[in-house]
Amino acid sequence: MVKHLPPVIKQLLTLRNPEAWPSPPIERLHGVFARTLNEAKRLNAETGWLVLTTCTLLTTNRPSAVGHLYRFATRADPGLADTRRNLEDAITRAAVMREAALKSVIFVGVPRTILSLASLREAVEDDVYAALRKHVIRDAKPQNIEATIERGMALWKSIYEPHAVKLYDKLGDLHPDFIAFIIQAYGTILSPLPRGQLEQGNLTRALGSVVAIATLRAEGRVGPQLTSHVFGLLKARYGKDLNEEDRYLSSDEGTEWVIRKIDEIVDAATADMQDNPTKGKL
Repeated sequence: MVKHLPPVIKQLLTLRNPEAWPSPPIERLHGVFARTLNEAKRLNAETGWLVLTTCTLLTTNRPSAVGHLYRFATRADPGLADTRRNLEDAITRAAVMREAALKSVIFVGVPRTILSLASLREAVEDDVYAALRKHVIRDAKPQNIEATIERGMALWKSIYEPHAVKLYDKLGDLHPDFIAFIIQAYGTILSPLPRGQLEQGNLTRALGSVVAIATLRAEGRVGPQLTSHVFGLLKARYGKDLNEEDRYLSSDEGTEWVIRKIDEIVDAATADMQDNPTKGKL
């Protein structure tokens, strides 16, 4: 059993900036939170705001800022635990943030998702964590795999039609297992859970597209994928039983608002990096 890294390898791993970016200054972070949240409240899009902000910070690899977001969203004064508004509200917001972060894994991968989920867990109070779901509901079993694939295909079609079949075949040509993995991931993670609002933290079809847009926009240089999921949000307007927020988010105006708020949060989160780029040395 290997118990310790060789010294040379240990030293090598300290190079090229292995740590996550620190949170931006709290004043700047709270400023952009307040501005964008006030807009969201006026538009009745607070859940969309919480989802896009969570996913944007996760993608820019500012995990500690995700914890700051939870405290900002649940307290009158983010720095004082005894100013938390109420327990049920905190549970709901923590569950939404946790679900948004989980869905982000499809677009930005496991490592950043782990870091941000860990920061959220550290920020969440014990009574809130005690009320969050602990049992697994997404484990693959013979009796649910067909339903999972059906959900994945339904989501795939709702996002990519009229090009769904062509894109399916194109990705399948890249690697025979690739498209099967994507469909299963869409069915397991990205699509809304079958029990709807009975499932704690469940995100609607439109909010799933907000996750996709926030991660891809913040990631940058993935234009075709971003464009596809912008279309996906716009197409969410055709879903059944849309609530008021989903109708707004999937409108032309709402989709524009989502993109602009992501950009505003990215700019605030990465301003220090832009001003003082740090280069790794070998």
